[in-house]
Parts: sequence; C-alpha cells; structure tokens
Amino acid sequence: MKKIREQTAILRGKIPFEFATSIHKDVTERLAQINPSLAAEARKVLDVNKSERHIRGGLATREKYLHQHMC
Repeated sequence: MKKIREQTAILRGKIPFEFATSIHKDVTERLAQINPSLAAEARKVLDVNKSERHIRGGLATREKYLHQHMC
C-alpha cells in the first residue's frame, strides 16, 4: 500500500523532498562522472524546466482563480 501511495504522489507531481533531492543530485553531479554526454543532455532539460516553471506556475494560479470565480 505504501508503494502505491508513493507512486501516486509521484504521478501527481508531489515527490517527497528527500526523493527529489537525491534524484536531482544524481542527475546533476553523479551522472557527469558516469556518462558526461548524457549529463549534458539532462542539464539542458533541467535548464529548460527551470526557465519555464514560473510561467507554468502563473498559468496554474490563473486557472485556480478563474475556476473559483465560476463556481
């Protein structure tokens, strides 16, 4: 049951902080030692996400308030 809850949390984008931190460390630091070319590709993906996340957050907030006014 615990494993199902963890998978559900991941699917909802609510990854536990400890888990997210270790994945980020693996991708940003350890992967560079193991496979530098893959690490470079992963860095590009992370950089794109970082540059766009404020936009996604703003859109989510907008949708939240638009939905509240409709109800």
